[in-house]
Amino acid sequence: MIDGMRLIDAHVHIPVLGTLKPAWLTWARDFGEHGLMEDAWDGDGRPRPARLDEIFAAQGVDVALLFCEYSPKATGMQSFEDLLPIVEHNPARFRPVANVNPHLHFPLAEEVRRQLDLGAAALKLHPVHGGFRCDDAALYPAYQVLEERGVPLVVHCGTSSFPGSMNENADPRFLIPVVRDFPGLNVVLAHGGRGWWYDAAAFLALSNDTVWLELSGLPPKRLPEYYARYDLTRLARKCIFGTDWPGVPGIAANARAVAGLLPAGVAAAVLAGNAMRVYAGV
Repeated sequence: MIDGMRLIDAHVHIPVLGTLKPAWLTWARDFGEHGLMEDAWDGDGRPRPARLDEIFAAQGVDVALLFCEYSPKATGMQSFEDLLPIVEHNPARFRPVANVNPHLHFPLAEEVRRQLDLGAAALKLHPVHGGFRCDDAALYPAYQVLEERGVPLVVHCGTSSFPGSMNENADPRFLIPVVRDFPGLNVVLAHGGRGWWYDAAAFLALSNDTVWLELSGLPPKRLPEYYARYDLTRLARKCIFGTDWPGVPGIAANARAVAGLLPAGVAAAVLAGNAMRVYAGV
């Protein structure tokens, strides 16, 4: 809880450090809290579950969604199984999110089912780091599994500065046929269209009941600027709070900054209520 409101951070990275490209480590140290990498990970680069639980509790986070990522061309290989010791330490606070890459996983639907059966609350796709488009027909079996199980799809929808990134794949228009062909599938636009697509992402969210904006990686004070063509209070009813931790100075500070832009009831929905509607079992 934070200031009497439940808090869900829907975008958190806690990988095993040895599986990553150097650019990821530089990003985490440049944008995160000083000394955090030495505090939350042990000398072998493995996450320290008990310490992480303390850190997130101190920040007021009730639930954190933990991402993995199979992106050897960009950030590295962050295995789903690497998240499980953290989840096992406190399954009430930590929930894993599945990830697949159509260049690496086949049959795709089988791998999605496997990770969902291990407790994944959603499936994250990273077309920018993975090097694919989300309207690729090869991904449709995965979408079918998600729709059948009532589990949401999270898509990286924003620019990335990591070497090897293919930013053209983040265009939200590639999700238009997915939203049309899978009307029962909730689709969460991680990073809210960061870079070139704020208007397009906001339009998709407001014009489709199943599309949501997720605010990770966006400085809260700049949200009125990024979405200047929209009424922020109306748009916030389709927003989900996330930080992109550890690349953020503080979760609580971001949450309070977002809440300060909005009426109390809308702020509570952004900080937790919308995520509770969208993510399986959160």
